Amino acid sequence: MFKRIILIILDGVGIGASPDAEDYGDQEAATLQHVAQTVSGLCLPHLEHLGLGHIALVEGVAKVSDPVGCWGKMAERSPGKDSITGHWEMAGVVLDHPFAVFPDGFPEAIITAFIAETGLEPLGNIAASGTDILHDLGEKHLQTGRPIVYTSSDSVFQIAAHEDIIPPEQLYSICRQTEKILLPYNICRVIARPFKGTCATNFYRTSGRHDFPRKPLSQTVLELLQQRGLSTCGIGKIEDLFAGKGLSDSLTTSNNLEGMDKTLQAMDKINQGLIMTNLVDFDMLYGHRLDSAGFAVALQEFDGWLPELFEKMLSDDLLIITADHGCDPTTPGTDHSREYVPLLLFSPAITAPIDLGIRQSFADVGATVAANFQISLPTGQSFLSQLG
Repeated sequence: MFKRIILIILDGVGIGASPDAEDYGDQEAATLQHVAQTVSGLCLPHLEHLGLGHIALVEGVAKVSDPVGCWGKMAERSPGKDSITGHWEMAGVVLDHPFAVFPDGFPEAIITAFIAETGLEPLGNIAASGTDILHDLGEKHLQTGRPIVYTSSDSVFQIAAHEDIIPPEQLYSICRQTEKILLPYNICRVIARPFKGTCATNFYRTSGRHDFPRKPLSQTVLELLQQRGLSTCGIGKIEDLFAGKGLSDSLTTSNNLEGMDKTLQAMDKINQGLIMTNLVDFDMLYGHRLDSAGFAVALQEFDGWLPELFEKMLSDDLLIITADHGCDPTTPGTDHSREYVPLLLFSPAITAPIDLGIRQSFADVGATVAANFQISLPTGQSFLSQLG
């Protein structure tokens, strides 16, 4: 039906606790609703017109009688609530078992192997907020040159280093060495966290973050499309999340505005295939930092950009807007939240609004993309036929 599909993932923009949220301590989470409640006058007219108000009751977002899009929400089948799990499932890879987490820090065997491989004795080795640990250990790192190792409730091995002490390229090399150490431990990814500043009160993380993830456990819709000779362009951290697999082109970004701009640039170059964009600011800058006001501003910036995207879309284009998990800035803790994610579609070719209902897996997105390009994907239920 569609020659080109633009898939935009609003990282961390959940829309209410999923049925199993209590298993994760997230039964009170509702990222979008809570952000709307904590700010005055959230205004998302274009998302509203697509049908956002039909998915859930969001303060300031009306349930319009004449939506121009299709709407629904999706639950995650895979265990976990991290970005890789969400993106992989969206692309057709559903996990049976969660990645390993280490809330009390990594075992001695891992740290010993890290020291032997890199020649560096780390600081930290605790579960911590990325900004808090810079405040607590950043100055000691400057004095000793020892990298800071930490984790979170996600399956991540994070390595922070000041760019003047361990330059980013050297930090990336250390991360690659660490990847090999962690293979037997089922840890999802190693993350390089370069930072700058002179003391605890002004340390800040730079845009040099780089993820070194496990490769997808089976073929994704990206790889299947690429094998068919179709273009697959990843924008933002898509390349990191899929370890570069299945992408014919990749455009890195440092913020949402760059991600939106590069999505438009990709549309100038790609006539057929999939453009997959991750907009990370909702999660990285606002959800994890408990900043509801900043979260709301970012949502409004995205909404205000949509007309520019609509104007560029051709009659055989399909836009899919969704998310990979929640990151509620109003609930206790700074971690991701297990939530439904919104599902909004728009195309000039769709002439009537459609309620896509509650989907039982993020993989329904990948199945729809695959069905559109007449490719077989073994997971997910395509909603392509519902589009008329």
